[in-house]
Amino acid sequence: MPDHLPADPEPLPGSKLGEIIFSFLGKIPESDQQLSTTPAASAAKLARSAATSAATTASALALPLGPLGWLTLVPEILAVWRIQAKMVADIAAIYGQETWLSREQMLYCLFRHAAAQAVRDIAVRVGNRVLIKTASQETLRGITKKIAVAIGKQALGKGAARWVPLAGAAAVGAYAFYDTTQVARTAIKLFESAATPPPFPQVESKA
Repeated sequence: MPDHLPADPEPLPGSKLGEIIFSFLGKIPESDQQLSTTPAASAAKLARSAATSAATTASALALPLGPLGWLTLVPEILAVWRIQAKMVADIAAIYGQETWLSREQMLYCLFRHAAAQAVRDIAVRVGNRVLIKTASQETLRGITKKIAVAIGKQALGKGAARWVPLAGAAAVGAYAFYDTTQVARTAIKLFESAATPPPFPQVESKA
C-alpha cells in the first residue's frame, strides 16, 4: 500500500450520509417473489444469489485506484444497499409479509448488524419475537444519523482498500458478500417470527 494515503479523508461526512440513508428509505422496492411453501430454503437461496451479486458489484466499483477510487465509494455503497433492499423485500414476500413491509423494518434489516445500538430504538423483543415500532420522521432522522457514524467509519476502510491493486477490490467484494449475508440473516429471522396469518405486527412509537 502506498505511503501517501489521503490525510484525514472524509468521503462521507456523517450528516450527508445520514441524509442519504434517510432518503434511501423513502421507497420500498417491489418484489416479484411469491409466498413460498418452503420459505427458509427459498430465502437461503435468494440470499446466496444477492450476496454474490453484491460482491461482484462492489468489487467492480472498487477497482479504480487512488483518488479516482474515492469517487466510486458512494456509488458502491448505494449499489450494494439497493441489492440488499430488494433482497429484504423478496424475503418478506417469501414469508407473506411484503404488503406490510415498512421503512422501519427495512432500516432494521439493513443496519442491525452494523449499528445495533442505533436500531434498537425501533425494536422491541416480546418473547422470541422482535416487533418493530413505527417511527416519526424526526425519530428516523436521529436513527439514520447514528447509523451514519458507524457506516462512515467502515467507509474510510473501504476507501483505504482502493489504494491496493486488485487485492483491495477483492477485500471490498468479500465484505459486501458478508454484509449482505448478515442482512439476509436478520430479515429471515424477523419475518420467520411473524405470526400467521399476516400482517406482521407493528408497535406505535411513543416518540
